[in-house]
Amino acid sequence: MSAPDNLSRRRFISVAGVAPLSFGLLDHLADQAFEAPSSDTEAVRLPCPGLFSVKGTYLNAAYTHPMSRASAEAVKEYLDFRQANGNSRPDFRTGWDEVKKMYAGLINADPGEIAWIPGTMAGENMIVNGLGIPGSKARIVTDALHFDGSLYMYSELARQGADVHVITPRNNRIWPDQIEAAITPGTRLVAVSLVSMVNGFTHDLKSLCEIAHSRGALVYADIVQAVGAVLLDVHDSKVDFCAASSFKWLMGDFGAGFLYVSKESMHHVKRAQYGYRQLADSVSHMLPFDPPGGEPYTYSQTNDAAGHFEVGSLGNEAVATLGKSLELIRELGPAAITEHRKPMIRLLQSRLPSMGFLPLTPEDSSSPIVSFAYRDAGKKLAGKLADAKINIQLYDNRFRISPSVYNSISDIEKLIDLLSVKH
Repeated sequence: MSAPDNLSRRRFISVAGVAPLSFGLLDHLADQAFEAPSSDTEAVRLPCPGLFSVKGTYLNAAYTHPMSRASAEAVKEYLDFRQANGNSRPDFRTGWDEVKKMYAGLINADPGEIAWIPGTMAGENMIVNGLGIPGSKARIVTDALHFDGSLYMYSELARQGADVHVITPRNNRIWPDQIEAAITPGTRLVAVSLVSMVNGFTHDLKSLCEIAHSRGALVYADIVQAVGAVLLDVHDSKVDFCAASSFKWLMGDFGAGFLYVSKESMHHVKRAQYGYRQLADSVSHMLPFDPPGGEPYTYSQTNDAAGHFEVGSLGNEAVATLGKSLELIRELGPAAITEHRKPMIRLLQSRLPSMGFLPLTPEDSSSPIVSFAYRDAGKKLAGKLADAKINIQLYDNRFRISPSVYNSISDIEKLIDLLSVKH
């Protein structure tokens, strides 16, 4: 396995500074998906700190995005139901399906191409296992800006015999010629982070898919640092698979995420695990009054993404948060969210290099992440940031800043003022 460069070192220092699922209000959204709000609806204006209960100056949404007040209230309503142990059981499945439909609209997918999953890495494992890669000699192409957990997985697959090639960044990005050179005949899978958690570098997903597909390879994209923060159209890009947890830019919570599998690529992936959520129906033939049958139990499966990848119970609490957060993202719009943060990212890129911080993010990046290298960043900056109640992501020798919809230029100026003091 080709070795990634120093940027793959991810050890970091954390700087801390009733309808039970609240789905009733989403009824009208289920059909509208992510269409623009009507003209008589006043759009939420950015920044919108009043919708959140953020303490201090929080510039670390790429680590964990704060939950909105509305999402937190939805969780409280759900917990009230669970605590009361009510006599009636809510129609959870309807709520799950509505939220799935909203997410599908966000990325321009069909709901049948979406499966609920516990998190991003679970989704990537499902694809790798469904393609039969573990224990094979299949060629896999990835890059050192991919998620570190994924790089660990592919390292282990390489130990089992897979031909894994890791592209090393050049000038803080992965270039098309590097991708073309790496995808040799027989490559089974190309796996990348659409937006890198390391430095915010963003792949041209459509171009990457064109290159890979022309050579017979499938493409998996980790979109956890992209979806909700940037415009994303999976049908236009022709990506085969992508996955995301919901606790980052989807503004949800831990324990719930989504796996997208295109209808055209579904046949490539076999069921690698099994559970009741894959069933279209099931019938018992062994109890009194059951219909007769040759077997004690018969069933049929659904053939959509859920029928391939969903297994067991979902975290209803996390689904409740998404009902509200996806509604908020719909009202704001990924394009407006992108435009809102651009001045903040540009200000950081224009000011910090002259202060001795080495830029790691390409200048033309439109992602929500900007990173800088700085020797002993964790040791030198942790205390000052904590005292000022400013939260960014610190690593040993670099730091990452990721503003969101509740931030403004004044937050960035506050951080710059603190960093301008010699350390």
